[in-house]
Amino acid sequence: MADILNLLLALATIGFGAAGWLAPRWTMEKVDLRDGGSTMGLSEVRAASGALFVVAGVGAILIGFPAAYAMLGFVWGGGALGRATSLLLDGRTTRKWGFFGTEIVFAVLLLGINLT
Repeated sequence: MADILNLLLALATIGFGAAGWLAPRWTMEKVDLRDGGSTMGLSEVRAASGALFVVAGVGAILIGFPAAYAMLGFVWGGGALGRATSLLLDGRTTRKWGFFGTEIVFAVLLLGINLT
């Protein structure tokens, strides 16, 4: 069961990352980012919210060991930590809580089943 869950979470990570990488304008709309007139915003979304997650998910699948899937959990945990910081310091929105929920669930599942 853990192997199937690991694969599904890695594939979902790849899917979320693909959206940021290949559809950065759509992703920017979903996370309420605005283009400042240069291409740096698109570049940042493609890199940090996109291809980074694609490669992390693909890497976990290729390596295939629990430690690789745990590392994917730590990546999601980092996202959850940043989002929690924003919830505390920048204000709360329903959308922000939704993203935090996704991040923390992915982190807890990937770490829980691979660090035991």
